[in-house]
Parts: sequence; C-alpha cells; structure tokens
Amino acid sequence: MKISRIKDLLGAELFCGEDKLDTEVYSACCSDMMSDVLAFVKDQGVLLTGLVNAQVVRTAEMMDMACIVFVRSKTPSADMIELARESGIVVMKSGYRAYEACGALYSAGLKPVGNN
Repeated sequence: MKISRIKDLLGAELFCGEDKLDTEVYSACCSDMMSDVLAFVKDQGVLLTGLVNAQVVRTAEMMDMACIVFVRSKTPSADMIELARESGIVVMKSGYRAYEACGALYSAGLKPVGNN
C-alpha cells in the first residue's frame, strides 16, 4: 500500500516526507511502547502511536520504518519533525484512535508486521 493511500484512509495531516508518498509499505504495527517495536518489528513499514517524543522517531529510524502516524491528533514537535525529515521518515497525524486507525488500514489490506 502506498503511503499516500494511508494518508487518505486516515484523513491524516502530513508534516514531512511529501516526496515519499509513493513509497510502498507492506506492514504496520501500533504501539506506545518503543521497546515492543524494537523487539517485534522485523520489516519496514508503518508505526502508529500515540506517544509523542523523539524516541519514537529514533526507534523508527533504527527499524528502517518508512512512516510514523501519530493517532488521537497528537502533534509532533518541530524538533521531532526535523529529525524525521533528516532520517527520511514520513510523519503525519490522524484524528483516529489507534484501534480505529489499525482497523481501517487492516480492512484496506495492510497486514500486521510478520504476516506478509
């Protein structure tokens, strides 16, 4: 699924990564615990989270994730956006709750991490 489709499905606001909206992603995970992301994410994809701090971007960078979606209308700081931009990570926010966002993406065909 292209990141642009994720943006549309979630009615998301884009903060950075405009040039990467055509990137294909094949899986997603959702967690506010970055230790779980580090332990269980095995392939590049999308991270959905309600946690808003620089560790989210650093974790996504370490795991070669293509996109971060902040749920519940959480807004990343300018420093977080700049860090993501430097790392080549798309960042956006959605008004959906995590459960709703995951359901929408799953229903549209995006698989959980490890099931592709």
